[in-house]
Amino acid sequence: MNRFLAGLYFVCLSPALFFGPSLFSQDTGFLEGVVKADDTGETLIGAHIKLKGDLAAGAITDIEGKFRLEVPAGEHTFLISFTGMETMSVTIIIEKNKTTFTETKLKAYINELQGVEIKVGRFDKSFEEITTSMEIIKPEIIQSKNVTNIKTILDLTPGLNILDEEPQIRGGSGFTFGVGSKVGIFIDDMPVLSGDASRPYWDLVPTENIDQIEVVKGCSSVLSGANALSGAIYIRTSRPKLQPQTRIKLYSGLYSVPKNSYMKWWSDIPYLGGADYFHSRIVKNTDITIGANVLLDHGYIGAPRPTPPAEDSVTDFSDSEMAKKRYRLNFNIRHRSQKYEGLNFGLNGNFMYNKSSLILAWLDDSTGFFRAYPGAVILQDQWLFYLDPFVSFFSKIGINHNLKARVLYNDTRGSNNQSVRSTVYFADYNFGRKYEFRSNFAFIGGLSFQYNDVSSVMYKGSGSNQNGLLNLSGYSEMDINFLKLVNISFGGRLEYYQVNDTIQETHPIFRAGASLKLLQETYLRLSMGQGYRYPTIAERFIQMDMGSFGVYDNPGLIPESSVNTEIGVKQGFKFARYFGYLDVAVFQQDYKNTIEYLFGKWDTTFTWPFYGFKFVNTGESRIIGADISVTGKAQLARKLNLKTMLGYNYILPKSLNPDYEYERYTDPGGDTVILSYRTTSVDPGMNILKYRFIHTLKADLELDYKNFSAGFSIKYFSKIENLDLAIARLEETLEATGGSMQPIEYMDYFGTHNKGNFIIDVRISHTFKGKHRFSLISDNVLNRAYSLRPLKAEEMRKIIVQYALQF
Repeated sequence: MNRFLAGLYFVCLSPALFFGPSLFSQDTGFLEGVVKADDTGETLIGAHIKLKGDLAAGAITDIEGKFRLEVPAGEHTFLISFTGMETMSVTIIIEKNKTTFTETKLKAYINELQGVEIKVGRFDKSFEEITTSMEIIKPEIIQSKNVTNIKTILDLTPGLNILDEEPQIRGGSGFTFGVGSKVGIFIDDMPVLSGDASRPYWDLVPTENIDQIEVVKGCSSVLSGANALSGAIYIRTSRPKLQPQTRIKLYSGLYSVPKNSYMKWWSDIPYLGGADYFHSRIVKNTDITIGANVLLDHGYIGAPRPTPPAEDSVTDFSDSEMAKKRYRLNFNIRHRSQKYEGLNFGLNGNFMYNKSSLILAWLDDSTGFFRAYPGAVILQDQWLFYLDPFVSFFSKIGINHNLKARVLYNDTRGSNNQSVRSTVYFADYNFGRKYEFRSNFAFIGGLSFQYNDVSSVMYKGSGSNQNGLLNLSGYSEMDINFLKLVNISFGGRLEYYQVNDTIQETHPIFRAGASLKLLQETYLRLSMGQGYRYPTIAERFIQMDMGSFGVYDNPGLIPESSVNTEIGVKQGFKFARYFGYLDVAVFQQDYKNTIEYLFGKWDTTFTWPFYGFKFVNTGESRIIGADISVTGKAQLARKLNLKTMLGYNYILPKSLNPDYEYERYTDPGGDTVILSYRTTSVDPGMNILKYRFIHTLKADLELDYKNFSAGFSIKYFSKIENLDLAIARLEETLEATGGSMQPIEYMDYFGTHNKGNFIIDVRISHTFKGKHRFSLISDNVLNRAYSLRPLKAEEMRKIIVQYALQF
């Protein structure tokens, strides 16, 4: 079979087979050889050998890395190339009727772009085998941008937006204040979402200890569990190198006065400062990594100050209470057994105290743009930790056993009786084996357990303050690789859920994908995957009073599912001294029982406020779109280098059931009120889903010259096409009633400012003696006052000075 495929590949891609003998005279000779990788000595299958001056004459190496080529006698120059390697030019004299042998070793030139071994979730994947769309973020850009929260760097990823704590991949969701994430988030393959609401714990991510970030776009539920309905984010922490490493970072900065000075609310110094520490080393057979972080942030949103005669008895906070403080300590310990070869075990841990404020809405669209709305801010004191024991065994015959567990504890004391205590118990066992058949077959299968134990008065919609969610799942995936040219993967997962010993659900999901090496440095991939997401405790049972509006429970909320299909091409390129990868993908994702977080006027049997947010099933929806990304590096001169990361994302998110009724009730006047997409949208004309950006553009460029570096980032978000009509209705109601309720002011702003937003960040740095780096960084350098979702102001300009020491 292998020889058949090798022959087929050779026939399809080598014109010399068809024309070679007839192109030359009878005075010919033969060139035979083998092509290898310079760094590993591995033979290269599918390397191209071309005759310079007559590119129709050539050959491709077989499964042993060998080739044979007939050419006219005489002196010839041959071009030898392979994906990710420098093309080599060799000049050889070919004698008549004789065979000349050569051995060629190619050097890698895209190593920096490929990085270390690429892993997708629990399954090891080589670069050629990836069957899904993926973006890779290396630690250098994290350090250069003074990232204090991983959201900052993730928001530069093409196709991924972080909107008010919530990750959105390819428009899979609107905005939900981070509740019910449709993107799986993992630190070293372990989930890091809250037990009550599946809200990402962004502050818990150890930014001082990141080796690589992988963003998988498209449904990843089979690989990563139910939360990965739209995609997944894998954060890999660093492992110790042979030599001990230490990094120390100190930074301090200020928020600028807003461009419209009347929006300034503070009279003190709007400071921002902190420190990072990282150390790793190998002590005999034990790997030890320690990281720590301190962050002190004045904040850019001030406390509520209602306009008289409006009052605020719920959130009567001082401005200083809105400041943020964070202290974090993390460690990784891994021990390799000397007695039992292949056995290693250890413990990872992370502890954090975080004092912060959760802001739901601004005070108004002018002087109160950077102040919070009365009742719509929650002060939080949060203690959080996780402990991850693990054991792994790798046998000599290619069998892997992995057992991992996690206890993730959260105790958040919130103002206005919005406290929650939750514990997530998680365990995963998987078994894997690689079979060195000619087709290179690999299998992995496993079992997962997760139980979320939640206590909060916010979730009394279930009838109790105490709630539990159990999830059991089994999964498997198989991979078959032919000649390092074709990779086929397929797998399945079975999910079981139980809520509070009453609600039970079982659901299977499947996926399949393939990648094909079409030409030198050209890869075609196709994938189809099913997704399934079970509602969180918060989505079903939350009840909150936020003053002029509320958040309401929906115990009847049912799971949503999806089918994602995509086709993509990854093309390696090298133009002069600029090399990298171009990736293009088109996709379609169809949802059933789509869960959306909508603002509306709900059943008026509720006491005021009956306006508010609610999670509802909205029927079927579809998102089609395209991704384009370019990652590259150019050596412009001997000591002048350029690094680029560019990406564009287009989506067309539509409701397929615009008249689907997700609520019906009778108002006090006896009229029947029907809530559907069509009746609740500001602009239902094209059935565009609410709170989405049709176009997004992300770019980061960095220029390095000797010890100096300068870079800038650009983000563009197109306008919001559609939103809830009830926002306008509540604004009208509060204006008419007046009294002690603070008016809602948004629709005028929406009408005049909803035209899209460009945000630019810049940075410069200088490194000396190879250890010390000083940086000046400015985010939102143009100091734009802008909003990406209704009633929420984004940060004004921020200027930071950073010192980093590495040894």
